[in-house]
Amino acid sequence: MATDATGREPKYQRIAKALKAEIQSGALEPGARLPGENDLMSQYGVARMTARQALGVLQSEGLTEARKGVGVFVRAFQPLRRRGIPRLMRKQWGSGRSVWDADLGDRDLAVDQVEVRDGAASENVARVLGLEEGERVWLRSRRFVLDGKPVLLSTSYLPAPLVEGSAITQPDTGPGGIYARLAELGYGPVHFREEVRSRMPLPEEAAKLRLPAGTPVMLICRTAFAEEGRVVEVNEMVLDAASYVLEYDFDA
Repeated sequence: MATDATGREPKYQRIAKALKAEIQSGALEPGARLPGENDLMSQYGVARMTARQALGVLQSEGLTEARKGVGVFVRAFQPLRRRGIPRLMRKQWGSGRSVWDADLGDRDLAVDQVEVRDGAASENVARVLGLEEGERVWLRSRRFVLDGKPVLLSTSYLPAPLVEGSAITQPDTGPGGIYARLAELGYGPVHFREEVRSRMPLPEEAAKLRLPAGTPVMLICRTAFAEEGRVVEVNEMVLDAASYVLEYDFDA
């Protein structure tokens, strides 16, 4: 925890913590307007920069959003708890359900900006799929919109000879999605690996996800393996970091 010269938390952190407590207690409800910079300066006897930093902390944590010319408000959108293990179990997609069903509850999910095409594998995708750079792959790109808010950009890459002529090359893959169709082809996933990192979004990503300034993204690269370690899919995902809680629940 950062401290100032006196060994205490910086003032902006203490202000942010107080505001965060009000949000978590419900005193500041979703959609409520937070005190502005002038209000915080007066209440806490701090400089404008300190007040601005305090509000910035809450925005960076995804608790608030700034509306230009209006103020800073408690985010009404509730983060999605992404259950990393149950969503990928065979009993999920093998029974014709979407992997999202493990996370959604009664929330509304829409998929748009769907693009399905074949093309040349990039160096990184080819390496993971065990192909030569430039070999043909099928690419499936889409955006996921939860409760009216874009939260995820996803692009899957699959070896062309493996999926040619199957429903995987169509916009609607059918019940159970890509993994159910791979199973029908004899290449059902038996193992998954996900790598997670974070960075600030590229301009195109920020626009597609409608991200407030200063909101980072999480990058998840998932590799799906069939029997004998054969890689059958690489899925590169860009997530609005403020819209997700990543949950991994497993026995010791």
